Amino acid sequence: MPPAQALMIAEEKGLDLVEIAATATPPVCRIMDSGKYFYQQAKRESEARKHQRHIQVKEVKFRPKIDEHDFQFKKRNVERFLSDGNKVKSTVIFRGREMVHSEIGRGILNRLASELTEVALVEVPPRLEGMTMVQILGPKKEAATKAPRAKKGAAAEGAPASKAKKAPKVPKVPKEPAVVAGEKAESGE
Repeated sequence: MPPAQALMIAEEKGLDLVEIAATATPPVCRIMDSGKYFYQQAKRESEARKHQRHIQVKEVKFRPKIDEHDFQFKKRNVERFLSDGNKVKSTVIFRGREMVHSEIGRGILNRLASELTEVALVEVPPRLEGMTMVQILGPKKEAATKAPRAKKGAAAEGAPASKAKKAPKVPKVPKEPAVVAGEKAESGE
């Protein structure tokens, strides 16, 4: 129908004439309450945003001369980040002549990936970017769907009841100095 006739019908009903597909031939229009439509659309979009999971990229830095305990500590942090559903950017930072032995950094990143195969997927394999070697790990699907871990300090299930709170320590009260025999107790004599 011609646009003028569609406008007349829309005005009679107290609604708006909204163009849906401008590129179609002929252009497609719709008679509707545009304010109500755009309000409902905004409401649906905000509801969808509420249920989205925001994935962060956490970073863990290594050095080529890292000790075993430090490596295990950082590996546990990576495991915790992945179990929370975040991605992890693991980097090895080289300084000076350490760049000659970039295979050490590649070995560290490959070891990290191999020890975390049950919870992590290698999204970006180790690659050298200037003086740093970077690898990106992402959580596996089944690891990310598990419930978030309990916070530290929360009572663990199955914890023995004998580890109840200890009574607070009573501060020691200093004793008055004892009078030694032969000394005068009063200073006025």
